[in-house]
Amino acid sequence: MDDKQIITLIADTLKLQFKQVKNTAELLDADNTVPFIARYRKELTGSLDEEQIRCIQDQLRYIRNLEERKQTVLKSIEEQGKLTPELQGKILSAQKLQEVEDLYLPYKPKRRTRATVAREKGLELLADLMWLQEIETGSFEEIASRYLNTEKGIDQIEDALSGARDIIAERISEHAEFRQTIRRLSIEAGMIRSEGIDEEAGKTYEIYIDYTESVKKVPPHRILAINRGEKEAMLRVWIEVDQDPIIEYLFDNVITNPASLFTGELKTACEDAYQRLIAPAIQRELRNMLTEKADEHAIRIFAENLRALLLVPPLRNQIIMGIDPGYRTGCKVAVIDETGKYMNGITIYPHPPQKRTDESRSILKDLIIRFGVRIVAIGNGTASRETELLVADLIRETDRELHYTIVNEAGASVYSASPVARQEFPDLEASMRGNISIARRLLDPLSELVKIDPKSIGVGLYQHDVNQTMLSESLDHVVESCVNAVGVDVNTASYSLLRYVAGINSRIAENIVKYREACGKFLTRKDLMSVSGLGQNSYMQSAGFLRIPDGSEFFDSTSVHPESYAAAQKLLEHLEIDITELRSKSQRFQEKLKQSRNSLDALSGICGCGPETLSDIIDCLEKPNRDPRDEMPKPVLRSDVLSMEDLYEGLVLKGTIRNVVDFGAFVDIGVKQDGLIHLSQMAKRYIKHPLEVLKVGDVVDVKILNVDIARGRIGLSMILDS
Repeated sequence: MDDKQIITLIADTLKLQFKQVKNTAELLDADNTVPFIARYRKELTGSLDEEQIRCIQDQLRYIRNLEERKQTVLKSIEEQGKLTPELQGKILSAQKLQEVEDLYLPYKPKRRTRATVAREKGLELLADLMWLQEIETGSFEEIASRYLNTEKGIDQIEDALSGARDIIAERISEHAEFRQTIRRLSIEAGMIRSEGIDEEAGKTYEIYIDYTESVKKVPPHRILAINRGEKEAMLRVWIEVDQDPIIEYLFDNVITNPASLFTGELKTACEDAYQRLIAPAIQRELRNMLTEKADEHAIRIFAENLRALLLVPPLRNQIIMGIDPGYRTGCKVAVIDETGKYMNGITIYPHPPQKRTDESRSILKDLIIRFGVRIVAIGNGTASRETELLVADLIRETDRELHYTIVNEAGASVYSASPVARQEFPDLEASMRGNISIARRLLDPLSELVKIDPKSIGVGLYQHDVNQTMLSESLDHVVESCVNAVGVDVNTASYSLLRYVAGINSRIAENIVKYREACGKFLTRKDLMSVSGLGQNSYMQSAGFLRIPDGSEFFDSTSVHPESYAAAQKLLEHLEIDITELRSKSQRFQEKLKQSRNSLDALSGICGCGPETLSDIIDCLEKPNRDPRDEMPKPVLRSDVLSMEDLYEGLVLKGTIRNVVDFGAFVDIGVKQDGLIHLSQMAKRYIKHPLEVLKVGDVVDVKILNVDIARGRIGLSMILDS
């Protein structure tokens, strides 16, 4: 398949224009990053978004790997002297890797099998006679007796017939068409089953100790649960398929002459081929197929949750106190200023066993007054509920504006022991660094969470059970996308943030920080070219995503790419707008734009750029310091606390979505236990998946459906009217 055919196939598959795919493929092949292509090459791609570009990238990778595999297979078969024009045509026309592997199976080097041993004993000629089915008269025992050979261990007629059947069974099992049909039948009619291995399984895997579901219908989260139970040796799992229709299919296609002397032997070989060779292989394939689909689904959900969490709006210009709650080891407390700088920290012991409540309250009150704390961020781990009560009591006693909120602390301990944390706070113990992270997650979630392995952030389901390579790649793409969508202040960004900017790798990110420390602030984007390792291509990819808010060049503070500065300047000259007016956030730009009688196409001609690029320039200049996160709902701040005993059926509360899974969403409503909105309670209309209506960080009104204090469960509904 040549490049044109590959592009055509991808365009047809993704329902895109040939030109869009061709240009995107060329840009990817030239080592352009996905965020750069999506943001700054819209004229070439037809304004494809990042997801569409990644789909093209994935398709290109798959098809090119497929074509490479075809050539490897063809070469191997040709070296064996067994390549026919018909086989070559089938391999070259295959659209899936599985088809190629099915066709290659008879020629693939393999370990010694029963069929291999039978061939070594000279029984292939007998197998050929049986396979041809041309002999209708005489005795098959007499024919088989001709192949007896005591030296080779063929002492009896049954030895000869058995060996020949082994050869035929292997032929049947390696027949590409048979295998594809049986695979399809198994998918259509197969049932996945599990049973508990011991009593312990009933505690953790209650619904799976005697479980059956159609292979076609089993949802991804159940596959992941079953796989985990099997891995923990609590469940036995298998695929069950009615073999009778499959055996009949083999009879119908293998036995071409029912009058043949060897019909009975062939039937036995068909049964053996399926039961011993095909069924176990297909079962493994189906398990792998289900796991791959479940992995892809779980990773996609995790990625969506992570994106929403990273894009939660920052609470800017706030002095924040972070509290990492605990019992025996105490609650770690840290205060950070408006820039995230650590100001002070201490450990208090308000809870058992020490229970120094009054002392702890006094310490917190002193810190709040001394540093002007406005918001308290409480981690949601051990002792969170008790700490929340303590802070709520303190707020009632304090004559000042003060609120608190619960922050997901997942990954804080991972961060606190990391090299990044040690470099940031070399003089603090690891136990004291986590509370700083909790506070900073409220001040600027994106900047803080990029320091943590995305898998540790805790907004997925079964993230430790899925393909870890795929998970890491997908989550890195999400972080990269979010960082570049928001943009990065090159003079304040950490190494952890910089390394996710398009075109910048870990080494360059490190060099940017070193340059900044040695030479001071970057005054213009052009100064980036002085950074070691940051060449022309890296500059091209990254410049538009790096901001210099107070630099000498106004456009450096926007997402306008340096290659478009001339076009942006021509636009301002045409509208008779001075950059000083833009800096002062004057409304004249919008007014002049409305007064202009030129269409976008005409303006783009005046400015010397494409309409898509000009449209982006206009958006940048209308809101020079726009942060896409500002359009998201702000975190819910509280001043009082509820307990589960305060809840009752019908009560309507405001809550924050903490996690979205296949069957619903978990919501923080201000009590210790998150409530659950089941999928069926999200809207009156049919919803296939919660992500259609919700994402992490959303603030929603919910109604209490039921409260189970003993089991710590709260049922919620977004359908407020009856």
